[in-house]
Amino acid sequence: MKAKTLLILRHGKSDWTTGDEDYHRPLVARGRQGSQKMGAWIRQQKLVPEAVISSPAERARATTMLACKAMGLPAKTVRWDERLYAAPVEALLAALAECPKNTRRVMLVGHNPGLEELVEYLASHVDVPEDGKILPTSALARLELLEDWRNLAQGCATVVSLTRPGELGDDLLVKAAEDADARGPVPDYFFTQSAVLPYRRRDGKLEMMIVASRRGTRWVLPKGVKEPELSLRDSASKEALEEAGIRGELDEEPIGHYDYAKWGGVCSVAVFPMAVSECIPDAEWEENHRQRRWVPAKEARRLLDEPALRKLVDKLEKRLK
Repeated sequence: MKAKTLLILRHGKSDWTTGDEDYHRPLVARGRQGSQKMGAWIRQQKLVPEAVISSPAERARATTMLACKAMGLPAKTVRWDERLYAAPVEALLAALAECPKNTRRVMLVGHNPGLEELVEYLASHVDVPEDGKILPTSALARLELLEDWRNLAQGCATVVSLTRPGELGDDLLVKAAEDADARGPVPDYFFTQSAVLPYRRRDGKLEMMIVASRRGTRWVLPKGVKEPELSLRDSASKEALEEAGIRGELDEEPIGHYDYAKWGGVCSVAVFPMAVSECIPDAEWEENHRQRRWVPAKEARRLLDEPALRKLVDKLEKRLK
C-alpha cells in the first residue's frame, strides 16, 4: 500500500477586537499572511492536496481560501464540514473517514485543541517544540500513514514535519501573489517596509537588540512589508512583536531610511527607534526558533549586516547621550 499524506492546518490568527461571536471572528492581517505563506509553502514542497476538508467558521474559512488560492486549488476542492468547528478527535476522524479510499493527500483545516489532539492521537511520536505548542496559529503538521482513511488507528502515522509561518520568508508571499495573478508583477506595496531599532538602558548603559535572520546566517533588525491597512509606524510595531517578541514606545517619526534591492526592484525601509518596555518570554514568542540579543551599540554596529543600519545606530546613540 502506498503511503498517504495528511496535512493538518490550524486557522490563522484571528481578531478578538471586533466583538463578533467566536464562529464569526475574522482573521487579522497577520493571520491572512500566515495562511498565504503556508499555502505557498505547500505548493513549493509539491504537497498540494487532492482533497481539502475545512471548518466553515470564518477564521478557518478565510484560512482555507487564502491557502488554496496560494496553492492554485479551486474552491470546489474544499468540503465544508460543520463537524470540524470546535471538534474533538472523534469528529475529525469521522470527517476523514469520508475521504475516498484512493485519495492519497488530504488537508484538514480547523481549530485547537482538537487538531493538536488529533496529531498526538495519530502519531506514534511527536517532538513537541520547546514552547509546548504543536500547532500555533497558521502552523502545519505533515503526517504520513499507510492506513485507509476509514481506519485511522491510534499511533498509525509518522510526523514528517511541523512548520510555522514565522519560519518562512516573505518571498513566499511574493510567490503566492505572483501565482494568484498569473505570474504578474510583485505588488507595489511590498517595496514599502518598516523596521524598529530597539533600545534600552541597563545599569545606566545603552543596549540595542538585534535578531537572527530567518535562516540564522546574519544579524538584522525586526523588519517587514508595510501592511496596506497599517501606518509605517504601526506596521513596525507589529514586526517588533512578531520577529523579536518585544513591545515598547516608538518615535513618532523614523530616525532614517535605507534601501536595498529585492524582487527586481528597490525596497525602501523606514526605521523607527523603539524604547523597549517588555520582552516577552521565549515560550510566548512565536518566532522563538530565532535568536535575539541585547548588545552594546558598538557591538550592534559590528554585527548588523546592512551598512546603512550602522549609521542609524550611530545616530541614535548620539541622540540618546
